[in-house]
Amino acid sequence: MQAKAVRLHAAMDLRLDEFELPQIKDDEMLVKVVSDSICMSTYKMAKLGVDHKRVHADVADHPAITGHEFAGDIVEVGAKYKDLYKPGQKFTIQPAINYKGSMDSPGYSYEFCGGDATYCILPHEIFDTNSFLVFNGEAYYQASLAEPLSCSIGALNAAYHTHMGVYTHDMGIKEGGNMAIMAGAGPMGLGCLTYAIHRDRKPGLLVVADINQERLDRAAALFPPEQTKAETGVELHFVNTGTTDDPVALLRGITDGKGYDDVLCYAPVAAVVTQSSLILGRDGCLNFFAGPTDKNFSAPINFYEVHYGSTHVMGTTGGNTSDMIESLELTAAGRMDPAVMVTHIGGLDAAAETTCNLPKIPGGKKLIYTHISMPLIALDDLRSREAEDPRYGELASIVEGNKGLWCPAAERYLLSHWTQE
Repeated sequence: MQAKAVRLHAAMDLRLDEFELPQIKDDEMLVKVVSDSICMSTYKMAKLGVDHKRVHADVADHPAITGHEFAGDIVEVGAKYKDLYKPGQKFTIQPAINYKGSMDSPGYSYEFCGGDATYCILPHEIFDTNSFLVFNGEAYYQASLAEPLSCSIGALNAAYHTHMGVYTHDMGIKEGGNMAIMAGAGPMGLGCLTYAIHRDRKPGLLVVADINQERLDRAAALFPPEQTKAETGVELHFVNTGTTDDPVALLRGITDGKGYDDVLCYAPVAAVVTQSSLILGRDGCLNFFAGPTDKNFSAPINFYEVHYGSTHVMGTTGGNTSDMIESLELTAAGRMDPAVMVTHIGGLDAAAETTCNLPKIPGGKKLIYTHISMPLIALDDLRSREAEDPRYGELASIVEGNKGLWCPAAERYLLSHWTQE
């Protein structure tokens, strides 16, 4: 079968290639990819090339398909799985498969498996690790965003707290405690926010800190604090730490000096890491969530409080399959909306350039529809394109009717009115 895909040939060398997919083996599956959301981790892969831990050394000869946050339809099932899955079923995958301890992953390490493709082949490793997930939800983008949401689910589940003199840990964030998301008004921060306030075990106070007022204003519009308090019981604050000379004092003041039980740092910036450490309360757990590209990245933290205040630091990257399932279930049940993460849409022809320039493009998640030809466009800019193409106006009306958010109706309109490759 002929397929198109964005593939990594070398560092910052992403190409939209057309090639022949081989016939699937008995323990593989042919799938049609419909949507893929672009992750900052894919930009890091593009930047580092073979120096990335998940990229194979011979990528120049066997280019790797990019993209790991994807969803689509089953096309052909290998003989081994014919009793389990059927063509036409929607699917998504957990890309952090960790097969036999390997770091190989779809979207990084495979010549014929990745999300920035029209069609791809899922290898046996995905099935051997129970990383293949049937999706029964309404829209493909919901399944694509289950993976980035699962990263935040994993981060909150992996948090832990201690008791003096006891050598066991209480897993998860502190129920009813103080929580802060540092550099948290971006797409991943908003994903963490929507999960934190809609899960069963919630914080009592949640502060989203950032230095980008435009992002903070958008977040506050999506999650009005008074409404959030009434609906979830969580006291929500949005704080611009760039407007003060003492961000630590500002943030600790919200807690009356007690500090935070759980802090998630969403930026690999030394000053933000240090601030995250200094706002921890007793037994506070700091999750350094944002993976740096600099192997020598470091930042000062308060080791006095590590010793006397039982503060502790950890890091998580990705979620596991149970985190993915939780994300899909909460979304399907309407308890949370992953669309808060999406600010741009585009076709497969926009994926390579978008990935290579991702840090320079403002906004949140960039959602790629792989069978469509469309330049990357912000949802806020859809209306401005109406004069040249009335379809953009129709799409804008759907989005505007949903608080400016992407939604299943918008996806259906897009898939039925844009060019199918």
